[in-house]
Amino acid sequence: MTISTGKRHVGQPLRRREDHKLLAGRGRYVDDIKLPGMLHMAILRSPHAHATISSIDLSHAKAAPGVRLVLSGEALVDRIGPIVPNWIIPGSKVPVRPVIATDRVRFVGECVALVVAETLAQAYDAVGLIEVDYEVLPAVTEEAAAVQRGAPQLHENVPGNVTTLYQVKGGDYTKANREADQVISLRVINNRLIPTCMETRAIIAAPEPDGTLTVYIGSQVPHMHRRWIAETVGIPEHQLRVVAPDIGGGFGAKMHLYPEDLLCPYLARELNAPVKWWETRSESHQSTSHGRAHTEDIEVAFTNDGRILGLKVSTLGNVGAYLSNMATGGPTVNTVNFGTGTYKIDNYEAFSRVVVTNTVPVDAYRGYGRPEGAYIAERAIDAVARHLNLDQVDVRRKNLLHSSDFPYRPYGSTGVMYDSGDYHALMDKALEAFDYERRREECERLRGTGIYRGIGVAAYTHMCGMAPSRRLAPGGFNRGGWESARVSIDSSGRATIYSGSMSQGQGHATSLSQIAADVLQIPIDDIEIVQGDTRQVQAGHGTFNSRSMAVGGSSVHVSAHQVIAKAKKIAAGMLEVDEKDVSYSAGAFTVPGTDIAPLTFSKVARMAYVGHQLPDGVAPGLDETVFYDPTGMGAPSGVHLAYVEVDPQTGAVDILDYVAVDDVGTLINPLLAAGQIHGGVVQGIAQALYEEVSYDPENGQLLTGSLLDYAVPRAEHVPNIRSLFQETPSPTNPIGVKGIGESGSIAAPPCMVHAVLDALSPFGIKHLDMPLTPPRIWAAVRNARAGAA
Repeated sequence: MTISTGKRHVGQPLRRREDHKLLAGRGRYVDDIKLPGMLHMAILRSPHAHATISSIDLSHAKAAPGVRLVLSGEALVDRIGPIVPNWIIPGSKVPVRPVIATDRVRFVGECVALVVAETLAQAYDAVGLIEVDYEVLPAVTEEAAAVQRGAPQLHENVPGNVTTLYQVKGGDYTKANREADQVISLRVINNRLIPTCMETRAIIAAPEPDGTLTVYIGSQVPHMHRRWIAETVGIPEHQLRVVAPDIGGGFGAKMHLYPEDLLCPYLARELNAPVKWWETRSESHQSTSHGRAHTEDIEVAFTNDGRILGLKVSTLGNVGAYLSNMATGGPTVNTVNFGTGTYKIDNYEAFSRVVVTNTVPVDAYRGYGRPEGAYIAERAIDAVARHLNLDQVDVRRKNLLHSSDFPYRPYGSTGVMYDSGDYHALMDKALEAFDYERRREECERLRGTGIYRGIGVAAYTHMCGMAPSRRLAPGGFNRGGWESARVSIDSSGRATIYSGSMSQGQGHATSLSQIAADVLQIPIDDIEIVQGDTRQVQAGHGTFNSRSMAVGGSSVHVSAHQVIAKAKKIAAGMLEVDEKDVSYSAGAFTVPGTDIAPLTFSKVARMAYVGHQLPDGVAPGLDETVFYDPTGMGAPSGVHLAYVEVDPQTGAVDILDYVAVDDVGTLINPLLAAGQIHGGVVQGIAQALYEEVSYDPENGQLLTGSLLDYAVPRAEHVPNIRSLFQETPSPTNPIGVKGIGESGSIAAPPCMVHAVLDALSPFGIKHLDMPLTPPRIWAAVRNARAGAA
């Protein structure tokens, strides 16, 4: 018998139910799957950033031991369609991206040919026997260089290498500029990053005896992968099953369609055998989508007391050689729409250009465009404070939105709306937790002793859970904003929930169960969560844009309420009373004001399947499916502070403290929320201090092609992060959630940069671009000292 605990689960810091498996090494990932007769695919990748392919000789590879198939791009031209983005800003010029290059390669790492062999070693050996003649062409890797006159052109249908132009405007910036006491300009770089998942990409496609195909893939969006594979390879969607097992991190990189995702399903059908591809770490650097890669020119008009009158922004977004899935949306909608951040800046102009270069395609990566947008607003505010020699907190307070401003449409935008928040309360809470005044005094005092400490402050907001669906089409977004959930109650009263969202370690099995347990009022251990199998879960959109709880969680909430509504009808029949007289609380149906004995949820569930006492018009079973479409997006916000010490002799940065105060709406699980903030902050610290993709600008060679060259921070580089929350529920969904997964990665980069610049202020250093590595800081100090001499 199922008995309610009567305890509210939402808001409780429950430990993850998944940990007993994942932390004990009992997870099952794609690479753990071994199928009889499985073949292995290996890819020959371009060694050149830009070249024409004169000839390819596959003969030696075909004759190698164990080889079953060798193909170049020509063999697939009419068999696998090109990769088509699913977010195309209207008016964009879309270059054709073949799954394997045919006559020309456009980045180091692009697929040139493939081998399928009986073992992985045989496949790699045969790849080494493929002979390709290239005619090397001039390459361009930097966005600013790509738009210069005379720059190498990547695609005939993309003149000037600009695929997309996007502009937003509110108020009158020209007037604000004219009326301002002062105007300053700055250029900031948002450094290119490599999403470094613990588990690299992998895929297995396996023909089934009934003629269908099962694809095992580490995917954040299994249903979208089913659709993309079906449409591009020509397999009917109902004959395709996509299974996403446990996933070792995604961060956006595993929500895109890659050539290998199409090649394995095609080859499995051609060879009538399972075909597996597994990505090496170096391949990951060369072929999995990168993140960020923006150049942003900012002009800010302000008064002498620090009030911002207007902001003008021009950005160049480097999307690499081709448009990946969401490539046009990041540098445009997701960046410049949020350029005013948490501040009331009515006069705003922003112009964005999306640029192709001879580099790995760039796409969504933890925040996608929102870190870049927040960086614009925060660097502008910080630059004004430094220029006026005012406290950075005072300038922020002077311009922050007030709680009475919500719901707020920045600069009169028709497409962006901040749903709710209290930014001044966030600032107050963060400053108190940080002990700002004492540390401000400490910084000033220690500088006289040769110790250089600094405080960084950053406020942020963004929007999560792209919705509603009907508003996404005009922006060129070829997906819906809804999410599905099915709540199925068995005859014992236990629940299985089938969700279209997809966990990659976030703890969905725990948080979705908490939401369902509160509605169903049954023990949380009586709830099972199913995700990541398109045969079991009818439909879904998956996990990205911090939408899992706001949209996926809401769909569970609504579906569970529908279950209770039906159960009430059944209970009324069993109790022989009118439905409106039945109440449900603490896991039992009662008739208040009477002496009728309560009915437990489990008894009603059993009757739903026995069907002997069902009221007229009520079908047997207790099973409800919902396609939930929110009324709008949620806008999380927060204030982060960092305290650092910089050694001017070495350029080393020591993070002494980090405080994050975030408003993500209703907290489902504070423990998991803090974990999400910690992970995001670490990623943001990594961008600010350590990580940067480097290309040789002359020949386009990737200089950070492995973890020997690309600096991912270790545990010793991460401070103790103090995470606090403020809850302002979102009015756009029934559980008030706003989203949390990307918040830390948005706030931390400007926060860390401001802290380091504050520490270096005695040297007169006002600007440095990320990452703030020891050599970069040391050189800046050296140059500053030389200039002062």
